[in-house]
Amino acid sequence: MRIIFFAGKGGVGKTSVSAATGIRSAMAGKRTVVMSLDTAHSLSDVFDLDQSLLEQHKGAPVKVGENLWIQEVDIQEEIKKNWENIYEYIAEVLETTGVEGIMAEELAILPGMEELSLLMHINRYVKENEYDVIILDSAPTGESIRFISIPTVLDWYMKKIFKIQRTFVKYVRPVAKKVMDIPLPDDDYYKAIKGLFDRLEGVDKVLEDPEITTVRLVCNPEKIVLKETQRGFMYFSLYKMHVDAIIMNRVLPESVTDAYFAKWKEKQAEYVEHARELFAPVPIFPVDLFAGEVLGYEALGDLAEKVYGEKDPLTRFYDSKPYQLIKEGDKYKVSFYLPFLDKGNVDINRSEDELIVRLGSFKRHVLLPRHVADKSVVRAKVEDQNLCVYFEDEENG
Repeated sequence: MRIIFFAGKGGVGKTSVSAATGIRSAMAGKRTVVMSLDTAHSLSDVFDLDQSLLEQHKGAPVKVGENLWIQEVDIQEEIKKNWENIYEYIAEVLETTGVEGIMAEELAILPGMEELSLLMHINRYVKENEYDVIILDSAPTGESIRFISIPTVLDWYMKKIFKIQRTFVKYVRPVAKKVMDIPLPDDDYYKAIKGLFDRLEGVDKVLEDPEITTVRLVCNPEKIVLKETQRGFMYFSLYKMHVDAIIMNRVLPESVTDAYFAKWKEKQAEYVEHARELFAPVPIFPVDLFAGEVLGYEALGDLAEKVYGEKDPLTRFYDSKPYQLIKEGDKYKVSFYLPFLDKGNVDINRSEDELIVRLGSFKRHVLLPRHVADKSVVRAKVEDQNLCVYFEDEENG
């Protein structure tokens, strides 16, 4: 099984590169599915497909070529299959608080439902060996990070909150009915949540395993885009995901000699070189800007040739270890590979058996082994491009 996760700023060409990679994988005889993780799906558009074909399949994979399928999840179908009890309870609460019926049904589609549905599909495809290759066409960087953080957040909720909340509501529900109009969830609601969690079990390990999953960051040779790509690299490292390549898309080709583009070409060359310095030793694949839109199977095949040439797209182009727990004598070190880390933008806390690392607006809970969490002293420092958090006993501090 091979999973390749394409991420980057909105508008850089992730969908086209994802589709092109899927075509090259399918041509090699691999059963390949390209899945859209963006709620604003455009995967079918780059294949130039009739939308009625997608509608007929109602969110199921659609075959678009030999060994190749694409999938754009239909949230209404997912609600029927996976979310019905949860959705009905939320809609009921909204109606009780005065929201009209149709609007309540719309608002009951909570953020994260579609992403969780996609994770369940990925986990099932891996467990049932339905495909050889899964290509993930992600949403823009911030949403991608939220997507990959879902298993960690849900795991934390199930271990820390779920049982307490379920038991509490069970005892409070009979009393609450007498004093309040807003309904409390019944046990079917909690059974549905537990069922969803069970279907997601293990997907975090799949995404973190570099033998299976790697991330490819797609960017353009522009200052703002490079900054976003740096942030993406750091955040994926925080979530233990391995970046194995940078796709530098839409580079003006050498054949463009018009004076109007001279300054633009000069700046692009500077940014490409700067990217090599920033991300080394992760390889960078420059891709020339096409003369027209990249639409349809043939054009996407041409793009795959531009991106990979003779290289196998399923290769892991770079191996790294973004997260490690290391024993050094009687001390333990949690090391995060976080290039471009701004020391003034990091906050580290410990809560019982958890290490909580916050970078900007993103937060990661790292559950610690008991023998590490029992250490009384925690200190952190930046070593090279690694954030190192040390755990030791008082006498060694």
